[in-house]
Amino acid sequence: MRIIFAGTPTTAVPVLATLLDSSHEVAAVITRPPARVGRGRKLVPSPVAQLAQMHDIPIIEASHMRDAETVEAIAAINAELGVVVAYGALIPQHVLDMLPRGWVNLHFSDLPRWRGAAPAQRAIMAGDHETAACIFQLEAGLDTGPVFSREPYVIGDDTSDELLERMSIAGGRQMVELLDAMDAGTAVAIPQDEGENAENVTLAPRLTPAEGFIGFDRTAAQTVQHIRAFTSNPGAWTLLPDGRRMKLVHARCLETEEEPADLPQAAEPGTVHVGRKDVYVACSDTWLRLGQVAPAGKGWMFADAWARGARLEPGTRLGASNQHVGEGE
Repeated sequence: MRIIFAGTPTTAVPVLATLLDSSHEVAAVITRPPARVGRGRKLVPSPVAQLAQMHDIPIIEASHMRDAETVEAIAAINAELGVVVAYGALIPQHVLDMLPRGWVNLHFSDLPRWRGAAPAQRAIMAGDHETAACIFQLEAGLDTGPVFSREPYVIGDDTSDELLERMSIAGGRQMVELLDAMDAGTAVAIPQDEGENAENVTLAPRLTPAEGFIGFDRTAAQTVQHIRAFTSNPGAWTLLPDGRRMKLVHARCLETEEEPADLPQAAEPGTVHVGRKDVYVACSDTWLRLGQVAPAGKGWMFADAWARGARLEPGTRLGASNQHVGEGE
């Protein structure tokens, strides 16, 4: 089939790459315009645009598909089907109706659970043990269309980066298999659970920087899930005693046999205990082990190196105040 691909971030690249190697024709790519990155704030094309450029695929750069110029450019492609993977904007109904076979979307959740912009992240944050990647027919509602294909995944100890990478790499094969079935006339779409099963619907709005705040006032398991969900974007962080931020990654819950003998039985949430080789922080139920940290103005380092340099006083607490949570959103 002759298709048009809409996607923007790194997550969408493996799917586009697989489509380019398939028997289907990628006639054009729609992606969001270049973004400013790095200290120099240089404009850089999206990862999808960079791959399209390497293969001489026509590119339509658009923040949305509502303006007449973008709509005309899409019409001029004469594609049969639109394929969407993390494009970053809703597609209006009149654009959905333009292509003979409509548009299909690879969504990284087990629909109807986690409809929205951050499905894998919200699944990890909620403590889900399993999820799925679903390809569904786009329609006017938010991720409400009937599902053609479902690929299950065990979440395990994945960060959101790791889970999305696994799902996007396998998602290329999943998408090609669907396109082959559509071309052969054998694809079947099944409506999502609604009506009596409406309680299965959950929403996954985009993560905000403020939500990345870690106060250590929940259980250790919930805190670790929170950090994994926000790794690496937009990032998990806590507050140092002086009110400055410190980024967090790779924290771990302790197994009983791992607990050092000198670890107190209980402490106020956020209390730091510096061991011989590791740094522990008290949560509402038990302790967790810090992984890597990045204090304000510094790069990533192991938590024990930070603690030695910081010369922490006994009873030092992290995340004791969230008065600065709104900064940097």
